[in-house]
Amino acid sequence: MTSEMYFHRYLRGFLAARKGRRLLLLTGARQTGKTTLIRATWPRMTYLNLDAPEIRDQVQDVSSFAWGRDIGNALFDEAQKEPGIFEKIKYAFDAKEVSFSVLTGSSQILLLKQIRESLAGRVVLFELWPLLFAELVSPAQGPPPAPPFLHTLLATPKGTDVCAERPSRLIGAAFDDLQRAFRHLSLWGGMPALPAIPPEERRKWLQDYEYTYLQRDLADLARINDLQPFRQFQRLAALRTGCLLSYSQLARDAGISVDTARRYLEYLRLSYQAILLPPFHRNLTSSAVKTPKLHWLDIGLCRSLTGNFGELTGEMFESLVVAEVYKWVRTAGENAELFFYRTHAGAEIDMLIQTPHGFVGIEAKLTQRPGRADARVMREVARVLGKEWRGGLVVYRGQKLEPLGEAGIWAIPFPWLFMPFGG
Repeated sequence: MTSEMYFHRYLRGFLAARKGRRLLLLTGARQTGKTTLIRATWPRMTYLNLDAPEIRDQVQDVSSFAWGRDIGNALFDEAQKEPGIFEKIKYAFDAKEVSFSVLTGSSQILLLKQIRESLAGRVVLFELWPLLFAELVSPAQGPPPAPPFLHTLLATPKGTDVCAERPSRLIGAAFDDLQRAFRHLSLWGGMPALPAIPPEERRKWLQDYEYTYLQRDLADLARINDLQPFRQFQRLAALRTGCLLSYSQLARDAGISVDTARRYLEYLRLSYQAILLPPFHRNLTSSAVKTPKLHWLDIGLCRSLTGNFGELTGEMFESLVVAEVYKWVRTAGENAELFFYRTHAGAEIDMLIQTPHGFVGIEAKLTQRPGRADARVMREVARVLGKEWRGGLVVYRGQKLEPLGEAGIWAIPFPWLFMPFGG
């Protein structure tokens, strides 16, 4: 695992691939590396950080008619801080006086509001997430990493049959590197700055991040005057990572109304803190629940909020697996829909991924030795789906990739699924 603050980011390749006249919008949580990414991708372009009031004053003085001449093609960081630039960019772009601009910001709701009002139909949206596992294990000085093995599983009609084409084990230094990366990701999360910080200072960094999020991003997003109720709600939501969402229980425990709980959770989702995994909409085996599942996107931030820096829990491990799948699908624009499946009787599949070729099931088990019982629900769902089933994976903490009975179900170590895979 590299100790450099710069990492190869898969999104850089997708950004650079956009050719011709275009406007790009890059959003994501604060400190995920948006500035580093755009400046590395377009190092020769004019860069303007609109967090600085002096820069905002300067661009305010540039008229729409002079925008192409005085500003031209440029990178605009924290674009939501100066809403007036959106109309000016639109005018210059439509007049063909600029051919390319990139706008970034961590306040998704404000950015998208400006896009809808000024640049609708002209902008391509990208999102930058905390580091993927494959980015964390890829040397900063080497070539860009191959896509993770997850991509192969989602892209091929073979489904999990491709597991039979891989070695069953990693041995020696390669395995040790992957294990170190997993320990870092499961303890500290994927914020790009953390690997370069001494371990004894990482908790303080995460605590400062919480404060910055509350004071800046949330203030931009929600204009909340009293942050204490939201802070309590945020902690309670983090404690429920990997659990079914109950607005009424969250509202009761936080001492707020259900409507306020819904609003607060939407703020967490829009600011890239939490994701809601929807239930699968088809009734496959018996009465299925219709409640979404709450997952914290970054385990390091989840641990900081809850104060739990101890052993990884089953719920945390499930959220870690879900977040890795989610981050890759959103980064690469994979043609895949993500669900979970659970019946009222408690039978559950942590993730059910719908691809053009069929369904792949994923079950996260915090164990060193998975067994056939861990795949029981996937076997039941496989029988119902028939030819739509493309196999299942039990993601676990061990070392060996091996079949786990019929229905194309395999036990796969966490690193195997999310590491770069060149073939």
